[in-house]
Amino acid sequence: MGLLLFSPSLSSASYPSSPSMAITATPNEMYVLSERNKRVAIELVGKNKVQDKLSRFEELKGASLSYLGVSSTGPPGQISAIVPNMKELDLTGNLLSEWKDVGSICEELPTLEVLNLTNNSMMHDINGLPMLKSIHILVLNNCGITWAQVEILKQSLPAIEELHLMGNKLRTLMPASSNYVQGFNSLRLLNLEDNFIDTWDEILKLSRLKRLEQLHLNKNNLKNIFYPDYDPRQDLQDGNEALEKCYKPFENLQCLLLGGNMIENLSSVDSLNSFPNLMDIRLSDNPIADPGKGGIPRFFLIARLARVQILNGSEVSPRERKESEIRYVRFVMTKMEGNIEEIKRLHPRFAELKELHGIEDEKPLAAAGGPQKMASGLLSVTLKCVGASIGEKQSLSKKLPATTTVGRLKVLCESFFHLKSIKMKLFLQEEGSPLPLLLDDEMASLMDFGVGSEATILVDEES
Repeated sequence: MGLLLFSPSLSSASYPSSPSMAITATPNEMYVLSERNKRVAIELVGKNKVQDKLSRFEELKGASLSYLGVSSTGPPGQISAIVPNMKELDLTGNLLSEWKDVGSICEELPTLEVLNLTNNSMMHDINGLPMLKSIHILVLNNCGITWAQVEILKQSLPAIEELHLMGNKLRTLMPASSNYVQGFNSLRLLNLEDNFIDTWDEILKLSRLKRLEQLHLNKNNLKNIFYPDYDPRQDLQDGNEALEKCYKPFENLQCLLLGGNMIENLSSVDSLNSFPNLMDIRLSDNPIADPGKGGIPRFFLIARLARVQILNGSEVSPRERKESEIRYVRFVMTKMEGNIEEIKRLHPRFAELKELHGIEDEKPLAAAGGPQKMASGLLSVTLKCVGASIGEKQSLSKKLPATTTVGRLKVLCESFFHLKSIKMKLFLQEEGSPLPLLLDDEMASLMDFGVGSEATILVDEES
């Protein structure tokens, strides 16, 4: 059974070695054996500096004791005597289970701000835990924590700013005394990734956390999102003193990570515009954001999300936003063919963006038939070969109908570039996007992929 001990003595037992050269250490020297089995003295650069630092444990600010079999705290007073100024402590993967031991560690380390207890199987009984006044970041990933325990824990965490609860199989959030989670007056980041939450109603219970800026919900089972109806009069019924103190749901939320869920409807994407200060959004690995599964490409998401500045971890530059919005409007105009009511219903930002960028409606031609009508639906695209075995070929500019399918375009590229016996794949190169978009549906048209005029299509080969 391991104890949480900090020994100021240094071990001289072992150093890394390779099959061809063994490093040997004695209390007085380090050496290697030559091919003739003679000692060759060596010096470990920085050894004295490291030893000096480790010998002054009272100055140590952080320590990692992960996977060392720690199960209890040892004699009272020992920790504080050795590392009185500890600020960060990582106890990942040990054998701690008693909350009283956690309390003892924090009491002996009054300056401790960050405590990581990941992969410790903690007991359910938290009663008697002292006030952990200095803890700002607490990591309880894969600890078997329930939300009922969280409600008890928060009473001992008056200064908590980050709470990490990944991998605890949480399905529901059960506030102790109302419909909403209360308290946590300093909490800025709540990490609930890799749990089993499958309804947005559970997440709405967090909407009254006034300081909450980041909410991590990757790898849950959420299917849709919506912003709650807000009635300021409800705040008065809940005990607020004056109407001017009313608080909008998720008022200070800036970052919402929703990757790896099951979101598949555009209404969920559009609802994110209702969050007052939301700027950083992750939707990757959801059906709605995967064009290969019937989802929409990046430019579509940017255009529909009015204030997003970071999407799926990549910054949205002003130029990318402008180009995405213009491209989106032109796509809708081509696709919807003037059906105004249907456009309003399916594309809430269409009219706003159309006016913002001064995009005019396409005027009907005097003669609707023949070549003129055909020309009105043509796209000017640049075809560029990038495949290693294709060789150097000059890029071509072509005018193609917007209804050209990906499969048909591959046949045309084979003819344009005289490509034989090459299984090709096509990509749409979008300026500002970190990676080109694979055109992976041979039945889909250029219009379906949002290809606009002056677009560049890369011709590559299957690896």
